[in-house]
Amino acid sequence: MYDMSKDEWRAFLSSGAKTGKLAVVRANGAPHVVPIWFVLDSVDDEDYVIFNTGENTLKGKALRRDPRLAMCVDDERPPFSYVTVQAEAELSDDLAAMLPWSTRIGGRYMGEDKADEFGKRNAVAGELLVRARITRVIAQAAIAD
Repeated sequence: MYDMSKDEWRAFLSSGAKTGKLAVVRANGAPHVVPIWFVLDSVDDEDYVIFNTGENTLKGKALRRDPRLAMCVDDERPPFSYVTVQAEAELSDDLAAMLPWSTRIGGRYMGEDKADEFGKRNAVAGELLVRARITRVIAQAAIAD
């Protein structure tokens, strides 16, 4: 087992179509975990998790109330690896800003041939673009070695 470098965990989060397991806190303080489709973005050496959610979903409501979140992405195949991030979310309902990200996310998970279709489906009124600045990372590789 070893700690991944920044380049390694960025590559891990960006490769393939692994879902993120997003954790937020409900209004009553209970945890809520749900899988999400996401992409990673880096600007000026800051890293961001980008995803969409409905403004009236539990995720959307929780992030409006408290922008802190955690997300875990894992490789379930031996020798097993994972990356857990903590982040602070900024929410936007700007559809023009949302469409390129929704399209990129759709391409990652559904294939480039369906990227536009999924981008347009998810960049609509009632959806939010979540841009979460990563504040902490725990990244372990080859856990079973």
